[in-house]
Amino acid sequence: MIPAPFLLYLGHSADPLAIKTSRGMAMFRREDCVGEFRHDDCPLTLGLPRLNMKEAAAAGARTLILGIAGAGGKLGPDLIEDSATALEAGLHVASGLHQRLRDDPRLAALAQQRGLELFDVRDPPADLAVGKGERRPGNRLLTVGTDCSVGKMVTTIALTEGLRQRGIRADFRATGQTGILIAGEGVAVDAVVADFISGAIEQLAPARSDDGWDLIEGQGSLFHPSFAGVSLGLLHGAQPDALVLCDEPGRPHMRGIPGRALPDLAECLEANLAAARLTSPDVEAVGICVNASRLDALAARRLCDSIEDRLGLPCTDPVALGVDAILDKLCPESSTRSTIAFR
Repeated sequence: MIPAPFLLYLGHSADPLAIKTSRGMAMFRREDCVGEFRHDDCPLTLGLPRLNMKEAAAAGARTLILGIAGAGGKLGPDLIEDSATALEAGLHVASGLHQRLRDDPRLAALAQQRGLELFDVRDPPADLAVGKGERRPGNRLLTVGTDCSVGKMVTTIALTEGLRQRGIRADFRATGQTGILIAGEGVAVDAVVADFISGAIEQLAPARSDDGWDLIEGQGSLFHPSFAGVSLGLLHGAQPDALVLCDEPGRPHMRGIPGRALPDLAECLEANLAAARLTSPDVEAVGICVNASRLDALAARRLCDSIEDRLGLPCTDPVALGVDAILDKLCPESSTRSTIAFR
């Protein structure tokens, strides 16, 4: 377990999507966060006190969370330098990047000298098996997306909390660095050798017989040339009973690929359903979740209404409007209405 409280790292980031891990920690584990570290050229903030490494340690922080994500998941010189400063101030360092902290000689030596830990949360389990696709008991929902970073994790957590508020057993199954840091466990599926992706998800969400739900965090998009392989392995390993499609309206292109348009919602949903049917022939779509944070409340509601009319499925922004409409379709027998979980 990574020791709390945390100092959240923003560094030099100017792209709001690049700090989604730090933002996720601030959103879902805010009580464990003492502050944020950012350089003067960083225009972003999480609304936490701005602290340097020594100030954070004095305020009680125990671990620096490198909550940023860049192309290729590399530890750049600035990240290594700032991590070294954190270790010198007495902080552990945790990262979800593909390049491991422990593989940097300077950081490894500093951690050993000072009796501190380097936490690489993208390490997959060592005992994975290939997926079999054999039908296993339990109820499972998977979030899928039109693109990367469109709100799949937030949607999955919101649905998990909504089910729990209705008295239904529900477990959030994290598959990315942010989800793992929030939940304290999971499998970073994009770090799993390709042949073992579906097996990793079968292991993450095994058979269950308590009528509860496993809500599995999706990754990437079937329509993203860089990450579709991970998305497909998730679909097969999850063996989902239900899919929720996530989207961020207004994106000019697929993340990281200027000129490549996002898929149509109906086209994307049907492609995911078709792929999921390999291991779950009766899979159904139960809703659409949009990240409408750039819209005012009235515009967000109108957008959701238009999508509902077009696709015949409940549509909502899980943060601004809650997820009751989707839960009503997923579990119509549950009569207790949940509240909006997040603001």
